[in-house]
Amino acid sequence: MTFGQVIVHARKSKQMSQKQLASMVIKDDGKPISPQYLNDIERDRRNPPGDNLISQFAKILDVPEDYLFFIVHEIPPKYRQTTAINPSVVHEAFEAFARSYHRSEGGKEQ
Repeated sequence: MTFGQVIVHARKSKQMSQKQLASMVIKDDGKPISPQYLNDIERDRRNPPGDNLISQFAKILDVPEDYLFFIVHEIPPKYRQTTAINPSVVHEAFEAFARSYHRSEGGKEQ
């Protein structure tokens, strides 16, 4: 599934309109995202949003934050380090997570 597909599925399962969800997701400037922006995200017309919005979507929609970051191929902020680490270790860890996720969900690796 894409980020947009996950968001639309979770939103619909909570019986929320795009307008309702958009009004709950707050940008850095303190204003909510627009329903049109949400529509573009759900239709995969936009790149996935930044960390702050991803975290809000996770909380509002009761979707595991780590899963949303996995979907957008990003390491969740809580696992990022400020010190330099070997990039191959990060890559291997992410790949291990992906393999584990696919096995537990009965999915196929892409």
